[in-house]
Amino acid sequence: MSKTIYDERNIAMMMDLYELTMANGYFLQEQENKRVAFDVFYRKNPDGGGFSVFAGLEQILQYLEGLHFGEEDIEYLRSLKLFDDRFLAYLSDFKFTGDVYAFPEGTVMYPNEPVITVVADLVQAQIVETEILAQINHQSLVATKANRIVRAAAGRAVSDFGARRAHNNDAAIYGARACYIGGVNGTATVSAGQDFGIPVGGTMAHSWVMFYKDELTAFKKFAEVYPDNCILLVDTYDVIKSGVPNAIKVFSEMREKNIKSKNYGIRLDSGDLAYLSREAKKLLNEAGFEDAKIVVSNSLDEFTIHSILNQGGAIDSFGVGERMITAKSDPVFGAVYKLCAVEENGAMKPRIKISENIEKVTNPGLKRVYRAFDKDGHSIADILAKYDEDIEDAEYLIDPEKPWKKIAKEGLKFREIPKQFMKGGVRTIDAESVTDVRNRLREQLKAEVWEEEQRFENPHRHYLDMTPAYYEEKMKLLEEED
Repeated sequence: MSKTIYDERNIAMMMDLYELTMANGYFLQEQENKRVAFDVFYRKNPDGGGFSVFAGLEQILQYLEGLHFGEEDIEYLRSLKLFDDRFLAYLSDFKFTGDVYAFPEGTVMYPNEPVITVVADLVQAQIVETEILAQINHQSLVATKANRIVRAAAGRAVSDFGARRAHNNDAAIYGARACYIGGVNGTATVSAGQDFGIPVGGTMAHSWVMFYKDELTAFKKFAEVYPDNCILLVDTYDVIKSGVPNAIKVFSEMREKNIKSKNYGIRLDSGDLAYLSREAKKLLNEAGFEDAKIVVSNSLDEFTIHSILNQGGAIDSFGVGERMITAKSDPVFGAVYKLCAVEENGAMKPRIKISENIEKVTNPGLKRVYRAFDKDGHSIADILAKYDEDIEDAEYLIDPEKPWKKIAKEGLKFREIPKQFMKGGVRTIDAESVTDVRNRLREQLKAEVWEEEQRFENPHRHYLDMTPAYYEEKMKLLEEED
């Protein structure tokens, strides 16, 4: 069995206090066993992109499986003098027994559609909010950023170099996982390789070069130890006058000794990467090392990578750190956890949140999410339907922003996206490898998502339509609340 986040620590207390104050209130009013449903969704794609990447579900399922409160947790809560002893006794014997429906990890997702739905007793559903959002907001954000960077690299390898710039250990480890889902080739974070089976890579830092009396000696010493992974960092002193010539001397000595390296080349970590990579490539080619790799790093993101390649950068691989692991250009994903249904007389009745800001009005009730495909297999829209409704029974579809317009279904095929991952607190689907999750995203982007949606600037908007029955239910609730 793979290692989980509960093997070494209990994170049950990673929650906002209001979840417990509300839960205590519900418990005292004997409402704790009333079934409710909460949706997780987000409102806009980071960086103005055309889509986002769903990531973090596996850690959520592990958390829900192991959720419990220890003696120290209960005593701390008692010390706050906020909670009834009967509620604390309830927490001391707590176990999550709810149901979880979600998009499979690695699925392309769009704003305002429920990517996770938790159906559980009221107290249970309430106290899991923070951890669910923390995982989704972090990993989905980083996976989405990583995928943008991978697409900008246009087929060249991308590696995660972000651990030292991540916001803490968890952000580094789970960020590396998210980067791999987003499409990077590997990570420099050793624990992420150990925990998730992600390929790890790395060679030297400037300190290796600075430790030895001169650059050439440093390169020779490294080549002696790692002839099959001989990537030499050439910018400690002067790239063109010193670094690359010294690297060529080492490669020449290896060739004279008939040492054939599986992976050799240089890394640039500063300066004008487009210019320096072109000049380095010329020197390497002139010396007969046409197959030497050129790796670059230093504050890269999709915009700098795109610019470097447009300027003719001769680059085989990118090492990307702080701007990917922190999603620096747009670091807030903004997923929310909203009540959408409450059990009344044995049936789940929809609830809706009203707001002066129209984008904050929620989509009520239990619902089904379908993806519509044209005859070529391209995804053209997602559709919300009532939970007891089959999409095939709908005569047409409605764009909620243009409700007077009937959208024909002819020629479209539909696939329901969410699956049930947990029933009664027990998993219904086994954990996937992070490689399988990564491949799911790759296949969707290759076969289903329009190229126009994958543009960095002014991407095509993916529509979220509704069946007439669902649209009518939402409008009825809005009228009742008016």
